[in-house]
Amino acid sequence: MEIRELKSFAAAAKHNSISKAAEQLEIGQPTVTTHIKKLEVELSVQLFDRVTRPIRLTLNGQKIFELVGPLLEGFENLTDKSLLGEENGPVVIASTPDIIQHTLSVVVQRFRTEYPNVHLKILSTNRKDVIDLVKSADVDIGVIQRVESASNLHFEALFPYERVLITPKLHPLLNVPLTSLLQIAEYPLILMRKGTYTRAIFEEQIRRKGLTAEVVMELDSMDMIKKYVKLGFGISIGPKLALEPDDFDQLGVVSLANLLPIDQAGIVTLPGRSTSKPSK
Repeated sequence: MEIRELKSFAAAAKHNSISKAAEQLEIGQPTVTTHIKKLEVELSVQLFDRVTRPIRLTLNGQKIFELVGPLLEGFENLTDKSLLGEENGPVVIASTPDIIQHTLSVVVQRFRTEYPNVHLKILSTNRKDVIDLVKSADVDIGVIQRVESASNLHFEALFPYERVLITPKLHPLLNVPLTSLLQIAEYPLILMRKGTYTRAIFEEQIRRKGLTAEVVMELDSMDMIKKYVKLGFGISIGPKLALEPDDFDQLGVVSLANLLPIDQAGIVTLPGRSTSKPSK
């Protein structure tokens, strides 16, 4: 017994007509007739007296109709509530602090306009934790730099993620070609905390050369890092997307595209996981 069979039966009973039931359900008359006949076979009863015109319910048909009505109404309410829940979220996103503050904020504003009733939750953490949260289905979406193909996650690239050197104005490194990360490692560094992707790449590359960098500050925000760089406490390496137009007037900025990879950043999701309409 299927819901569609019950719907065809209830519509025909309501209108005393196969054709009007088909019109209400927007299906063909033969389909309605087939549904009703299948229901009669399954229940081993005749539901309609087809001798008279218009067709009318038999006594057994009337009893079943009285039972089917509340059942279908409950099913419709369940469907409506499920759709409402899907429309209203919640949607949980995890991303890194730099992307959240400087890229994701624009997207979130548009999202709130399109889905004003959706409960949106954003988690700020490092790249590794974002991947783990997506894998465990604790978040709907991750927004990070590329993921390795072996991670078994789906990644959709959205924008480039380029690293730059950030220095005070008039810093000596602004006057020489940068051909090695070792040149940067000679100066005091202000970096994001350990575990962040860019820092891990930088430290791994200088470690291969047998060197270590002097990290004088570990901070959780690129905006804080930029402030202390301006004050002359050290230099930094960070994503270009974290720079505002005014920063280029107040800081020295040099592309590191020749020394560090330009990644793609985008959306990472768990294949096969059911997501709500707003998440999609």
